[in-house]
Amino acid sequence: MRSDLLVRLAPFVAAYAIAYQLRARPAWLGLTAGLPGTQLIFAAVATPVMFVAAILVQLWLTRRRGVLIVPANARDAWFQAGFYALNGPVEEAFFRGLIQGGLGVLWGMPIGFAIGTTLYVLYHRLGRWTWPDTLATALVGVPLGLAFWLLPGPPSLLGISIAHIAATCGFLGPGPYILKKLNLV
Repeated sequence: MRSDLLVRLAPFVAAYAIAYQLRARPAWLGLTAGLPGTQLIFAAVATPVMFVAAILVQLWLTRRRGVLIVPANARDAWFQAGFYALNGPVEEAFFRGLIQGGLGVLWGMPIGFAIGTTLYVLYHRLGRWTWPDTLATALVGVPLGLAFWLLPGPPSLLGISIAHIAATCGFLGPGPYILKKLNLV
């Protein structure tokens, strides 16, 4: 995780912070609560849906590939969840706020959504994920990109970041731990 912080997350944070400062805190970056009630309702609905959907996708992929990386114990699963609580908002800030929001202002939101979501999905291939696992990230990227674009109020990373954390926890770490504990893999 240390190398992940340095090689991946730190540059994302730096790029976002530079854009935030250079463009005088633009709203399109999503660093607001938006309409807090709307954001929290979205998060309350999307979080369990994304968590369970991610577990089910991981179960299906695991049965196809025949292997699954499972945390050693509950403590390790919780530790990984803590890392994903950092990872989710950073990825959302970069791909939704910076890429989708920025390109949406330049070329229109449909283009920002398409490019931001495509880059989000393909970026996971850089982590040596298999193609099926990489393409599964579209199940997170598409709905969260649409939510960033279409939820009422100013763009906000709040609700989508919470949902992203849940999806990641369902797919990696805690989700596989639950699958193993339930003897489903």
